[in-house]
Formats: sequence, structure tokens, C-alpha cells
Amino acid sequence: MTSGRSSSPRSTGTSAQVRRRRAALVGIGAALLLLVVVLVLQQCVAQEPERPHPTELGYPSAPEQSEAPAAADLTEDITAVPLAELPDPDWVAETSEAAQIPQRALTAYAGAALRLAETRPECGLGWNTLAGIGQVESVHGHYGGASIGEDGVVDPPVIGVALDGSEGLMAIPDTDDGELDGDTEWDRAVGPMQFIPTTWEQYGRDANQDGQADVHQYDDAALTAGIYLCENGEDLTGDFGWNDAVTAYNQSVEYANNVAGYALEYAESVQEDEDEQ
Repeated sequence: MTSGRSSSPRSTGTSAQVRRRRAALVGIGAALLLLVVVLVLQQCVAQEPERPHPTELGYPSAPEQSEAPAAADLTEDITAVPLAELPDPDWVAETSEAAQIPQRALTAYAGAALRLAETRPECGLGWNTLAGIGQVESVHGHYGGASIGEDGVVDPPVIGVALDGSEGLMAIPDTDDGELDGDTEWDRAVGPMQFIPTTWEQYGRDANQDGQADVHQYDDAALTAGIYLCENGEDLTGDFGWNDAVTAYNQSVEYANNVAGYALEYAESVQEDEDEQ
């Protein structure tokens, strides 16, 4: 009577050899498969079309990013100082007149750029790009008769139109129960730098260090805008980075060109003023 197993040493050895051969074949097969995958991926990368330059699509070249001088008596850590105390006040007064930007708004733009020059130096954001956005979005906080208080708060609040999918508008159903924009049906852009509720919730910063991030307070809004631009453009000194950042704000060729136009105009007005002195 047999157990069903072969007790032959020859048979046992042959079985082991077969298993080793099969394992070797499986290993070779896996290696060949990996090689094929690598070759296919390399071919796909090689065939991927090169990204068109922004100017080929009608977008502007990146305007030069202007720097603002810090206050002479600034000795503390720049991240520990309220934003409005960062820029040189004499420079703000002179530049405000030359560029025709309200001083309180310019203080916020310059302060935000100075803060980000310290915390995100690779971004290269200039105050003039923030000013270009502020002009297009809210006429530097003066849209609809609004004005900026000494505390940087814009009053009455600047509230955009309902984003209901009408011509030229995105359709964004309400996301915050109207808490930020007062609309429980559709979202609206809010504040001098015009943030939709979801963006403000994610990026909103307390720049004046009063304990809250206020979308209507210019320092908070300007710093938040700067962070948002740096997150989306990474390096704003180049055409790709600048346009990536600004079109994240508004996906429009016209919008990007308008912002670039104002940013360039502001930089040139300051340069002309310096040349005359």
C-alpha cells in the first residue's frame, strides 16, 4: 500500500529543480514587465507636448516685481510685527502720491510683500502685483463708495455679485450658509481683495495681529492674497509663475492683462519719481 508520495530521491530532486526554474522564469518575466513599463513611461514623457508660453496664448509677460523698503526702526522679527508697521512710512507717503494709491491700501500691499520676502523669498512677489489686483478687484477698497479706516477696515463692506453662473461668472452654490458673504444661495467674493468663502477659510490670515482673520481688514486681506499667489505661482518673477498665480485668482486673459498693466504702471511711476529726485 502506498502513501501517494514518491520516495525516489531522483523524483524529489527533479521537482525542486522545476520549482527553481519556474521561480527564475517568474523573476525574469517580472523584470521584463518592469522594463516595458519604464520604456512606455519614457515614451509618454517624450511625447508630452511642451507647455505653450503664456504670451502665445495672449497672457502678459510678468511685470517686474517691485520691492518696498522696510521701516528704519524695525528691529524685531518681521513675522512678529503687525503688517502696517513693516514698510517705511516716508516711502509709503511718496509712493502713494506718485502711484495714486491710497496710503492705507499701499501700506497693506507693501507690508504683505515685505512679510513674504522674509517667509517666502523664493516667491519674489512685489507690492505692485498686489496693488494691481487690489485696483482691479475693489479700486483699492473704494468700490461702491467704500473707504478704508485707519484700522484698515473697509466700510461699507465690498461684496461681489452672486456667482450664479451668469455670463462671465462661475456657478458656485453657497458654501458657508451666508456667514461671510450674506448670501445663502450663492457664494460671492468678499473684501477689498475679493475672496470667495472657501478660499478665505483655507488661506485667511491675521496680519494685523488682533486675534482674528478679517476679510474686510486690508492687512489681513493683502497678506492672504500674497500667500495665495505664492502657493499657486511659486516664482512670480517669471512669466509662467506670475500668470499661474494671477489666473488662480481669476481665470481670464483679460483679467491677467489688466492686473499686469496696473502693476507695471505702478512700478514705472515709482521709478519716475525716484529719477526726478
